[in-house]
Amino acid sequence: MSDTQTLIENRPPTVAALFLERVAATPDAEAYRCPVPAASGEGPDDWKSLSWGQAAERVYAIAAGLIELGVQPEQRVALASSTRIEWILADLGIMCAGAATTTVYPQTNAEESAFILADSESRVLVAEDAAQVAKAREKRGELSRLTHVVVVDATGVETDEWVLSLAELEARGAARLEKEPGLIKQRVGAITRDQLATLIYTSGTTGRPKGVRLPHDNWSYMAKAIAATGLVGPEDVQYLWLPLAHVFGKVLTSGQIEVGHVTAVDGRVDKIIENLPVVRPTYMAAVPRIFEKVYNGVAAKARAGGGAKYKIFRWAAGVAREYAKVTQDNFRRTGTHSAPVGLAAKHKVADTLVYAKIREAFGGNLRACVSGSAALAPEIGYFFAGAGIHILEGYGLTESSAASFVNPGEAYRTGTVGKPLPGTEVRIADDGEILLRGPGIMEGYHGLPEKTAEVLEADGWFHTGDIGELSPDGYLRITDRKKDLIKTSGGKYIAPAEVEGQFKAVCPYVSNILVHGADRNFCTALIALDEIAIRAWAEENGLGGKPYAEIVAAPATVEMVDAYVRELNAGLQKWQTIKKFRLLPRDLDVEHGEITPSLKLKRPVVEREYKDLIEEMYAGTREA
Repeated sequence: MSDTQTLIENRPPTVAALFLERVAATPDAEAYRCPVPAASGEGPDDWKSLSWGQAAERVYAIAAGLIELGVQPEQRVALASSTRIEWILADLGIMCAGAATTTVYPQTNAEESAFILADSESRVLVAEDAAQVAKAREKRGELSRLTHVVVVDATGVETDEWVLSLAELEARGAARLEKEPGLIKQRVGAITRDQLATLIYTSGTTGRPKGVRLPHDNWSYMAKAIAATGLVGPEDVQYLWLPLAHVFGKVLTSGQIEVGHVTAVDGRVDKIIENLPVVRPTYMAAVPRIFEKVYNGVAAKARAGGGAKYKIFRWAAGVAREYAKVTQDNFRRTGTHSAPVGLAAKHKVADTLVYAKIREAFGGNLRACVSGSAALAPEIGYFFAGAGIHILEGYGLTESSAASFVNPGEAYRTGTVGKPLPGTEVRIADDGEILLRGPGIMEGYHGLPEKTAEVLEADGWFHTGDIGELSPDGYLRITDRKKDLIKTSGGKYIAPAEVEGQFKAVCPYVSNILVHGADRNFCTALIALDEIAIRAWAEENGLGGKPYAEIVAAPATVEMVDAYVRELNAGLQKWQTIKKFRLLPRDLDVEHGEITPSLKLKRPVVEREYKDLIEEMYAGTREA
């Protein structure tokens, strides 16, 4: 048996046990950093550190406080909060109490929040602030099982027997621990690997979300498997901003406990650019939209600097892509990231002029980024790879505890999601669907045995719903969602995500794009532009100061986007080309339900909302 197999197969039953082990091993080592608003209220935030021992003190107090409220093993405690240190401490407290965390996105409206709380039979809700408490109060009549609400930031919140502050919960817990100092160790020791640890509701594109049941063993396996990849070590500094209500953010907390590195936690997306030079992370996980935004921002800044600067940027972007493709190919064949002398010389000049500034904007210490949740356009991946920002794409689903595949460090291949994590099996079905089996796979959907049976076979194989290809040496490439494949009226299959990704690499102003063409005789697209990038373009093109909707409706804007669509079409097969497009009057967003909180496009919602625009593009054709 290899060391990796031993590491994984001899894993403890729970992450709670791993946490106790980590605290015992390195109590004084730094565990977390979190922002503290500057005393003046202006300027950059200060950051404070928490050692593993200090974190444990709060975690154990939260766990004991929940036990004091009557929470029993496997009972659900819901967490409705943005990403912050208290989310992690509360989640660990819930696990150490033997209970199970139900995650709720803070953007979720009162009705859907109430559905999740009722369906999960949550006994306690940990709410971030007054806004989250208000949603619970509004629906209290529907939440008969919810005995308490614990509020993290109690500003403006009236506490009573039903609502108490997190500080009060911790005080109650600390008092209980004084009487029973061995309480937490006892609770953690009693947890079995098949006990429910987390209930995550998938943001379905239609109908009610389904609760995915993930037992303790899923997370313990993930922690050990992440450590076994060797991608992170104890000296690393992670910048964690992803929504922890999403499985991708949640899995990162398990891996950190096993490895023992530092995590800087701040979920404010608008603070990422400001935080990176302060945190100076060595690795960071993100979704493709963030890399697209950075790429668009760099391109827009170069364009704003005048023709010469933009020309240099375009040249450097081309060099980066060529360099990344050549060096990755050479590494595959020879094991070295070598490039021809001429290309290496051009790359060195481009590095001085462009790439070094991009790396500095990421904090200057970044060794690698992990990208997941959706496909990253390969041309954007190659650009960053050539600029020295190594994006390791990974793949997984809520149902597989997030991380099933990841690219292997230096041997990463842009455009693939890498190889399976140690202990995870994969096979491709006859119709191209990716099937997974291993210790990360869910127990099933909460209260939905028929839905579980549709995707989970008796022998453990899980049907992902994604289409993919495996290379001879085990690298997986995702082609598309099985249900998202388009079949034109001419019988041709098209993967819309592939076309959409290519357009994002071509056009620096796009925010979201949806390619449509199922049962039609040609493809069309709905395109939303990035507000910041397009406003900068508008300033240079006589549209400065105008509202967003007016900018996107202007003939000059449509003409500019049309040039990018023609550039896209030049590289596509005839049946894939975009014959017509419409610019949307606003960007797609979470609030309107058009994208998920993890920034994935909800195709049916967008197609339904903009049905008139789609029909307009096909008006007058044979199928109209």
